[in-house]
Amino acid sequence: MKRITFLRTSTTIILLIAFLNICFSKSPARQMYYEIKMYRIGGTTQESRIDTYLKDAFIPAMHRAGISKIGVFKPVEQDTAFGKFVYVFVPFKTLDQYLEIETKLAKDLAYLTAGKEFIDAPYNNPPFARYENILMKAFASMPEFKVPSFTTPMSERIYELRSYESATEAKATKKIEMFNEGGEIGIFEKIGANPVFFGQVLMGSKMPRLMYLTTYANMKAHDDCWAAFRNHADWKRLSTMDEYKNTVSKANPYLLHPASYSDF
Repeated sequence: MKRITFLRTSTTIILLIAFLNICFSKSPARQMYYEIKMYRIGGTTQESRIDTYLKDAFIPAMHRAGISKIGVFKPVEQDTAFGKFVYVFVPFKTLDQYLEIETKLAKDLAYLTAGKEFIDAPYNNPPFARYENILMKAFASMPEFKVPSFTTPMSERIYELRSYESATEAKATKKIEMFNEGGEIGIFEKIGANPVFFGQVLMGSKMPRLMYLTTYANMKAHDDCWAAFRNHADWKRLSTMDEYKNTVSKANPYLLHPASYSDF
């Protein structure tokens, strides 16, 4: 009888420990989804109209929809793309949130009123030339985006958006592995490059590809970080591994400033 009581007690303790482990263990963060909308503009008039729409209508509406941080970026003055593009970054917790956002905007009267001139612009006077939507899924090793913290003026901060195209899906998968299991993301963190996100492109042009965004207090910090990256022992080891060779067929870097009204 005593043995049966002991066994029952032991079983109860084991079950209790297992329950507590489930309650207090930290489950892995769910990988977020990111949208980048790239507006091509034809001059300062269209740029001003987009700025007004984003600042007064779109960003407040997204905040009301539960998305607290929207990034808006423009090419640096030295870039040939200066004055030609506006980049909008929107993070979503789930794919459902991404799919439902248009319906929410369509029911947001404050958004429709504030953004009327942009939304209902006439066909012969549009507020942009064209735009491209890019949908991404966050990498497993950085499942959520991070907002950088700087004391420098917004106009001095540098955000570098990089697009890596691959020749095949297999090579693209291998490059993503290089960031995750290979440890390339860790190198960016070690050198203080302040990565915001790393994402696999699910929908967009120039497939297959990935994109990521790193940030710097100013251009000098940008240059110093990339010099540190190229000379880092971990990168030298990683970049010479045969399994990761030829994983990128084309790399496009975009140097950007945050807009004055950007959330970060």
